[in-house]
Amino acid sequence: MNILATAEGFLTDQFGAFGPLLAIGLLGLVMVLLAVLLLLNQPEDPLKKLQRSMEPETRGKPQKERLRQNNRNEQLQKFASFLEPQNAEELSAMELKLRQAGYSSKDAVRFFHFAQMALGLIGLAAGLFYVYVMNADFKFDTQAMVIRIIGPGAAGYMLPKYWVTRRIAERKEQIEAGFPDSLDMMLVCVEAGQSLDQSIVRVASELQASYPQLAFEFEIVAQEMKAGKDKEKVLRDMGTRCGVQDISSFVTVMIQSAAFGTSIAEALRVYAAEMRDKRVMRAEEAANKLPVKMTLATMMLTVPPLLLILVGPSIKNIMNMGNAGN
Repeated sequence: MNILATAEGFLTDQFGAFGPLLAIGLLGLVMVLLAVLLLLNQPEDPLKKLQRSMEPETRGKPQKERLRQNNRNEQLQKFASFLEPQNAEELSAMELKLRQAGYSSKDAVRFFHFAQMALGLIGLAAGLFYVYVMNADFKFDTQAMVIRIIGPGAAGYMLPKYWVTRRIAERKEQIEAGFPDSLDMMLVCVEAGQSLDQSIVRVASELQASYPQLAFEFEIVAQEMKAGKDKEKVLRDMGTRCGVQDISSFVTVMIQSAAFGTSIAEALRVYAAEMRDKRVMRAEEAANKLPVKMTLATMMLTVPPLLLILVGPSIKNIMNMGNAGN
């Protein structure tokens, strides 16, 4: 009882009369979030999986569609109509965007929309807490109240989209940085007598430590080729997943080389040299941008002290002469 009384006194001193109630509310919110996470990570009941497979609408689907729905989160499946777009084009575009960000899970779209909804609600709760608890004695006007309540909710809702956009940009930069080296390795493997499939497997294993994102894409290509998928389709899918123009051009070169019967090694040699030159040009472009970016900082840090040194004594003399005249 003494511990509870001490805690109640501390919360009252720190947060006012609503301190204990606020602590209980935050504890309840934490427990709810933990319960939601545990439910999402709970494995699917095998009996429910069997019952779902025996349903008439499930039995009517093709086997490929039934296999695609396996190993998906059962808890998210219940809210699929709310957590993923119902339009097939929008769903495909969202899946492609998340794949380009490196999220290739079957439930990636649902987790993305769930994160948007959860963070939006948390932001609204934080805004309400700030307005009605932390500043209960202060009267906000309508505009200020809307900004302080809706603002955190909108920021929380947009945070996953901003995160995915940043992940896509960073992943593209990593792939562009490692792609010339991968072409050189692939050229060495092909000239050593290996086929294109074997060289892709070798490059994927060699790039695992230095460029894991690019190695992951080559590994997907190798696995799909081993599974018997059409090589042209596999390469085009790689270009679409990466979203990098250099890889799309590489895919076009490989497809045309195979179609016209030209040497793959010669095509790789020419394209690898072009990619090396392009990497050097990209580095020179970044270096040439530095003076322009540094101009504003240089002016702000150099011009005011210089003006103060040059003009300051003159202003001081003029002020002294004015005081002497008076």
